[in-house]
Amino acid sequence: MALNQCLHKKRVERVVMRSRGSIVALAVELTQEAYAFKEEEQIPRTWNYNIDSDTDSIPGVWPPNNKADNPSLHNPLLRLERMGCGWLGAIFEWEGVIIDDNPDLEKQAWLTLSQEEGKTPPPTFLLKRVEGMKNEQAISEVLCWSRDPGELRRLGLRKEEIYQRLQGGIYSLRSGSREFVDILMTYKIPMALVSTRPRKTLEAAIGDIGIEGVFSVIVAAEDVHRGKPDPEMFIYAAQLLKFIPERCIVFGNSNQTVEAAHDARMKCVAVASKHPVYELGAADMVVRHLDELSVVDLKNLAAVESPEFQEPELEMEEEIEEDRSSRPTGVDDIFW
Repeated sequence: MALNQCLHKKRVERVVMRSRGSIVALAVELTQEAYAFKEEEQIPRTWNYNIDSDTDSIPGVWPPNNKADNPSLHNPLLRLERMGCGWLGAIFEWEGVIIDDNPDLEKQAWLTLSQEEGKTPPPTFLLKRVEGMKNEQAISEVLCWSRDPGELRRLGLRKEEIYQRLQGGIYSLRSGSREFVDILMTYKIPMALVSTRPRKTLEAAIGDIGIEGVFSVIVAAEDVHRGKPDPEMFIYAAQLLKFIPERCIVFGNSNQTVEAAHDARMKCVAVASKHPVYELGAADMVVRHLDELSVVDLKNLAAVESPEFQEPELEMEEEIEEDRSSRPTGVDDIFW
């Protein structure tokens, strides 16, 4: 009797296990079908864009190519230095960063030119807009005095003559500029000078204040088509320095400089010589004098990737993850 009961119990357990297994298998199959349907509806099978992961297309090749690497050097130590945070170039503006600047002289030059040419004196807000631009660019795009190339060149040269006459050819280094430049020279960090002044004026001023041989690259008004906020000057300086833009640091004193540097994917240190510190908050770093900086600050600044420099594909991937997380949780999601 006891044996029959034991056999009957085992048979019942087998039937229950079989039925339970079939139920679980059926549930798994149904859940997979439902999830596959949902995946087809919300997640595209073919991507319409290419994700640039900066890796080599050949499988198994690692590490990927570094943008700062230069295999033609044939020197592993130099290549390592170029790829490290110590590999950087410095791009300086001239007025308000290296030398003292008087913004009123620029305004007086424009007002004097307008009187000579019989033009309406430009209002203050227009004079602020033309800061950092080339003379021809300001005359044609902001002041709208002429569109003729020959006339633009004549007016631009005349405006520069008026400014140089008002300025008097007297230049003085800003406090801390010479000390900071000497430090960069000690560490063999290449430097470039950019300005919308003529090259002849810049070279004469550099000789007057005694900093010949400091800047390995000089980008003057004759070398570019447009001034700030266009990043053309800074991009051209980086090309002459043979550095990628991400490893260049721009030193300027205005928000136009910050905008141009960031558009060129460069970091920017703002010098509060013309504007107060709180107006230059868009810069990566703000100082009152250049000697407040150290080489360690520049290395740390060059080693950090700014959010605006991230690849757009990463943002798209984050949006996809947010969409997945924001979906209402269903029964099948809980099951899995």
